[in-house]
Amino acid sequence: MERTEIGSIDAAAFLRIWQHFDADGNGYIEGKELDLFFRHLLASLGFGSDLSEKQLYDVKSRFMEIYDVTSDGKLQLQEVANMILPEEENFLLLFRRENPLGSSVEFMRIWRKYDTDHSGYISAMELRNFLGDLCVEHHREVTSGKLDEYTDSMMKLFDRNQDGRLDLTDMARILSLQDNFLLQFRMEAMEDSGMDQRRADFEKIFAHYDVSKTGELEGPEVDGFVKDMIGLVKPNMSGTDLDQFREVLMEHCDLNHDGKIQKTELALCLGLRFRPLD
Repeated sequence: MERTEIGSIDAAAFLRIWQHFDADGNGYIEGKELDLFFRHLLASLGFGSDLSEKQLYDVKSRFMEIYDVTSDGKLQLQEVANMILPEEENFLLLFRRENPLGSSVEFMRIWRKYDTDHSGYISAMELRNFLGDLCVEHHREVTSGKLDEYTDSMMKLFDRNQDGRLDLTDMARILSLQDNFLLQFRMEAMEDSGMDQRRADFEKIFAHYDVSKTGELEGPEVDGFVKDMIGLVKPNMSGTDLDQFREVLMEHCDLNHDGKIQKTELALCLGLRFRPLD
């Protein structure tokens, strides 16, 4: 289905509208909030605020059919940005469509690559480097001035506290990282369940983060696991938070001090007193 042009709005105005309806900052709006959002949005785009319920329903249904790419009945930030912002300023959808992030491990590879000063944040210049590489990867020729505009737009849209840098949560929203894999497991439930179920859950967890299939976690695999572990209790975190927890985790789990986490070491770290399957 082709993109439907509905007018234009600058990044700052879009951000004000979005933040009004996404008050909890979770990155999407749903339910009755959608009706209020569409009324406000259409009024901002010059469609008038006196739409009938049927007109609103028809407009919302049409837009959701086109832009709710995940078909979950919610509108995510990037879906709405695709709706409003000029397409040339919304090219990150190329990355999301062609390079979907399947795990926090993949996300952390990107984070480590572009957090070049190891500050625990992505600065505007580091984001510019990422966007520049993305343009090259997708054979998009952009001028230096245009790349500056892209960077400025992304910072305005995703830098929630407007401090001129992106934390892990901001960057995850830009890249549309999938939900925390560990949310499907409850560690206390694993303790109470039978041995077979505990073994099966542990195997799923380890296999998910052992992307290289070496039987041990290292580098971004450890980072991805740490990010999701922290995310269970602290959804909004900085790279500094992650590095601190990573250091603590390695002290407790890396029993042979080789800079990696073997399967048996992770089992002990999770408090699972059984020998995992090989």
